[in-house]
Amino acid sequence: MTKIIGNTIPNMPWEDRPVGNKEILWRYSKNPIIGWNPTPSTSRIFNSAVIPYGDGYVGVFRCDSKEVDMRIHFGKSKDGINWDIDDNPIQWVDECGKPFQPSYAYDPRLVKVGDEYLIMWCTSLGGHPTIGLGKTKDFKTFVRLENAFLPHNRNGVLFPRKIGGNYVLLSRPSDNGHTPFGDIHISESPDLTYWGKHKLVMRTKANWESLKIGAGPIPIETSEGWLMIYHGVILTCNGYVYSFGSALLDLENPSKVLYRSRRYLLTPEEQYELVGFVPAVCFPCATLCDAPTGRLAIYYGAADTYTAIAFGTVDEIIAFTKEHSCLGVGDGELGRD
Repeated sequence: MTKIIGNTIPNMPWEDRPVGNKEILWRYSKNPIIGWNPTPSTSRIFNSAVIPYGDGYVGVFRCDSKEVDMRIHFGKSKDGINWDIDDNPIQWVDECGKPFQPSYAYDPRLVKVGDEYLIMWCTSLGGHPTIGLGKTKDFKTFVRLENAFLPHNRNGVLFPRKIGGNYVLLSRPSDNGHTPFGDIHISESPDLTYWGKHKLVMRTKANWESLKIGAGPIPIETSEGWLMIYHGVILTCNGYVYSFGSALLDLENPSKVLYRSRRYLLTPEEQYELVGFVPAVCFPCATLCDAPTGRLAIYYGAADTYTAIAFGTVDEIIAFTKEHSCLGVGDGELGRD
């Protein structure tokens, strides 16, 4: 059995695999867990991140308003399924305590490193997309840091511990629009301010991930390597389709891909994934992982409208990734290109 470096989550959301289901992941029977018009001022909540906290869970949620503004809101839950989400966006301050609101914010991730909770999201720098960073210790005061990179960049995902003494961040350099390209890169920082040692992790390759790829939830540390769930996009004759898959990265040199599944783990099939504000989207942003059992709950956005959950186990996902592994050009190297 794979060793998972993580915590026990005895009350995490879970459903056993349905009888007769042979897929690696299976959907929560009561999906979606968040639907249309979830708060008075918001129309849709999706592509959001959650984490255990106290005797329950907290999260940072992408909330698109009824003016179609993109903001991050705070939410809490006892069971990880039924959420109480603030109707107002998070009020950010800078490190001196002065207001420091982003002009927009979407697709957040959330991770605990040391005694701080770190938040990443897509934000604006001069009207162009880049990666915003923030932190909190109590989910009451939210401190916004300086942006990690120059434009254009998206899908910033921090690892849950320092590697070689540095913070390590996955990202996808992009352009200003609905990026028609994109590979996953990695960067390091000693202090969350100065970033360097940029390396390539994975390029796009054929089939379901042929257009662009991006890191999804926070990578899970295992004895087999970092388990990375990522999204991939294909452009079909009917538009974009967002699915998600899996890869294993080297523990100490995570620009090196050890295994990468040729097959997707989950693709849009259900009505709430196929029909919505943006159809045919499954976009993973968070996982809950119970280390002793390997149970995994993956939170994903569906059709840019809903929040949904899929279940699986780390052992089965790793076995699937190895069995169907097909490395791309440069995947097994250290990303120096």
